Amino acid sequence: MSNHTSNVANPAPLGLLGFGMTTILLNLHNAGIISLSAVIISMGLFLGGFAQVVAGIMEFKSGNTFGATAFTAYGAFWWSLVGIWVLPAVVPQGGVQGADEISMGFYLLLWGIFTLGMFIGTFKHNVATRVVFGTLALLFFLLALGDFTGSHFIKTIAGYEGIFCGASAIYSALGQIINNEFQTDVVKL
Repeated sequence: MSNHTSNVANPAPLGLLGFGMTTILLNLHNAGIISLSAVIISMGLFLGGFAQVVAGIMEFKSGNTFGATAFTAYGAFWWSLVGIWVLPAVVPQGGVQGADEISMGFYLLLWGIFTLGMFIGTFKHNVATRVVFGTLALLFFLLALGDFTGSHFIKTIAGYEGIFCGASAIYSALGQIINNEFQTDVVKL
């Protein structure tokens, strides 16, 4: 994900791990394997949100507009998603209405459109990055469709697709770390 040329460490593996690990946890929930719990919420706040924003800021510093935009935006996605889940419970009664399926559908659709644009940008990147963004765009569109239709089946399919998406990000992150450590392409990206 990074065309890194400065003496600052490549932040892409951190951002990809933050994205990938959190995406897998959330989609284990979407697939019906685990419940939505403090595990997913905490991972969303800290690794999905904070770590990706840090990676995004580091990408800004290195002049990588694509990486900076991706990691900062998706870090903010995780913070906003946690806010959607938590705010109705912590704001005094009647202060914040919980999200309904239609509003969540539009939320996810907008993220899908953004991700589709980012996916087009990956045509200048390696295959691993294209897989991450292509499967993420598909994930957002499936989740939006699941919310718009109220289809539990579509949401379950999205969950399994999201597990694959998160795993592809972890693969890319670990591949970049391993290749950097060995100073050769041990892992095909």
